[in-house]
This record gives sequence, structure tokens and C-alpha cells, in this order.
Amino acid sequence: FSCFSSAALWYQQEILSLVMRVYCEDQLMDNLEAGDYHKFYAPSAIQDAETCKKDLKRKNTSPCNYRKKSFEALINFLVGELQEDDYQCQGPVLKPLQSLFNKMFIRRGQTAVNVIGDMVRATLLVKSMDAFGRVVRRIEEAFPDIHGEKFQGPNETGVNMFLEQVFEMKKIPSTEIIPYRFKPNSSQKKRMGKGELPLYYNLNFFDCLPEYHRVGTTEMFVAFELQIGLEAEVSGLRKDHLAYEEGRILNAQPLLKRYKEVYENLNEVDTNTTSAPSSMTEKSEDQDDFKLISSVLEGNFSNCKYRAL
Repeated sequence: FSCFSSAALWYQQEILSLVMRVYCEDQLMDNLEAGDYHKFYAPSAIQDAETCKKDLKRKNTSPCNYRKKSFEALINFLVGELQEDDYQCQGPVLKPLQSLFNKMFIRRGQTAVNVIGDMVRATLLVKSMDAFGRVVRRIEEAFPDIHGEKFQGPNETGVNMFLEQVFEMKKIPSTEIIPYRFKPNSSQKKRMGKGELPLYYNLNFFDCLPEYHRVGTTEMFVAFELQIGLEAEVSGLRKDHLAYEEGRILNAQPLLKRYKEVYENLNEVDTNTTSAPSSMTEKSEDQDDFKLISSVLEGNFSNCKYRAL
């Protein structure tokens, strides 16, 4: 970013283009399955933007039928030993555009090829501890090599080694589904820190081949996620999800966290008529911080004072 004053803004636009491409490509799987090849693989920023605009207006969350069938096949495999009353399925749903942009840019800007592990997500809620344990054991016994943090993405191994690794992985029987990671959901860290077993897991998988996208210098593979949890545990966590997600973003982005703190502090000083700031110098410094961080976040360094800083 040091070479061009608009580099940060350019990078943001590149990521946004990639977000739209990833989102729209997954919607076209039904065309491929139906043999409508003339409608498939026609990358166009204009077409992508129009599709995304329509989905935002309609608040569309439904993935293509091809993807729905894949999730049905996966869930049927996992609940084979259970009764219908033992579990409930939610989704699958598309990852929203805002969430994609958050994950690929705001929460941790991507500088190397990586994997979006939850382009489409569903949740399997299991109602009893016994049934939950049976589902977890079925995964661990059928796919012992994917449990925990063993999986290495393309940014760690390189694309060629990554693809070779995926090619050798086992598939769900009678499907093209390739599970590659099974680990406790990040919300379970406190439980595990106290020596308690996790009650909420993420199962990530590729559907046939790892879907690959590149825009400019940014590359991304796409995968999918089934969350598996004890119903009572998941219901309790969802009440605090917004605060949890905000904290996760701010912890990963100290600059954004400082920006938010300064902004809230300035508003508090301006609206509080009963108490004055401790000193005008402190207020001035906060305002300078606010302007500087705004410049960095916006990629706008036209003001030479802040550009030098």
C-alpha cells in the first residue's frame, strides 16, 4: 500500500469483486447439472453485480438445488441410526454477501490463497446427549483423519500439494462429498478450557472438486459447512451471537477497534452536557486519531499530514 495512495481502496474493490464472483458462481450449479453450458462459466462483473443486487433486495438465502441435495445426502449419512424425532435440520442457506465481505476483508484481509469453509451452511440440531454422541462417533469412526486442526489449507502447503491432499481424502459413501475438517465450534473454547466436552461442532466439506476463484491477485477456494450441535447448547449461544461476532472482528482488527472507540468517545463528549472533557488537548488528539484511522480505512491519503503519519 506504500506505493499508491489509492492502494487500500483498490484492494477493497478487488475483494468485493471476488466476493460477488464466489457468491454468484455457486448459484449456477443447477445450470451445469442440467447441461445448460451456455449459461455457465461466463465471468462478468456486470452480471455478478446485477445478481447480487437482486438477491439483496429479495433477501434471498436459498442455495441452488444441487447444493441442497448434497446437504441432504450428508445429513442422511450422519443420522442413519437416529429416529426422525431425535434431530432437526435448519438450512441450508447461502452465506450472505455482507458476511462474505466481512470474512474475506474486514475480519482478516486475505493476502494469500485460502478457503471459504462455509459458502453454504446448514445446522443439524440433535435433541439428546445420547443421539449427539452417536452422530459425533459416526464421523470420528468413518473419518478419523479429519478430526481436530490437522487440515492444512493451500496458503500453508501450496495449491498443488493442497489439491493432491484433497484428492486422496475419503468421500461420504455413494456421494461426491469430501469431508476435510471436523472440529469444535469456536464458541466451545470456554467449555473445553474447563475440561468439558464440546457440544457444538463444525464439519467442513468439499462438494466434488474444490471450487477455485481468482480476481486480480487474490485467490480463494470454496467449501461448505454443516454445524452439528446439541439443541439446547446452540439455542443458548445464538442469543449472544451478535456481540460475539462483533468482538471477534474487533479483536482481529486493532485499527478498526481503535476507530470505533475514538468515534464513540467523541460522540459521548459532544452529547454529554453535564461534564466536560478532561482537557482540550485530549479531545484534539482523539480527533486526530479519528481522522488518521479514517484515512487508512478509506484508503484516502490525499491529506499530506496523514499520509506522512
